[in-house]
Amino acid sequence: MLRSSGGLSLSGSERWFLVRTLPRCEAKAQFHLGAQGFATFLPQFLKTVRHARQLRTVRAPLFPGYIFVILDLTRDRWLSIRSTVGVSSLITCDGRPLSVPHGITEALIQQTDPSNVTRMDVDLVEGQAVRVLTGPFANLVGKLEKLNPSGRVRILLQLMGSDVPVSVDRSALSRAA
Repeated sequence: MLRSSGGLSLSGSERWFLVRTLPRCEAKAQFHLGAQGFATFLPQFLKTVRHARQLRTVRAPLFPGYIFVILDLTRDRWLSIRSTVGVSSLITCDGRPLSVPHGITEALIQQTDPSNVTRMDVDLVEGQAVRVLTGPFANLVGKLEKLNPSGRVRILLQLMGSDVPVSVDRSALSRAA
């Protein structure tokens, strides 16, 4: 059942399942599950990390502590997943793996670009509340003022008691919850 990262489509009675990983071991678990022949998907986004007065953009898991795996419960030896390096457990209900509802993982895969970054900037609308994901304004919520066809957007951030217009790349935004 070994597949390339581009072939993450389901066939037959296969379904997506969720694997809980050890803290900060998503990539390690993905590697070892892949070595056993399981197809996995780890959605990632670009995140700005501040440390020692420096900003770095790094890849971070969209769902820290979780990765998706394709299983056919009638064919695959899913009990071996629990003893895989980097894996904490397989999400189960009454001792059986619990599948992810159809369409969720598929939608995330469709939003993943060729560099393996899941883009959360699709379906942005002017006037919408958005969260900045990267850069010096990371984690701030603002109002999307203008979408530019070139990929730049203008947002209004509430800074020091007034609305400040800021221009950022479209990929640095996601819809605010």
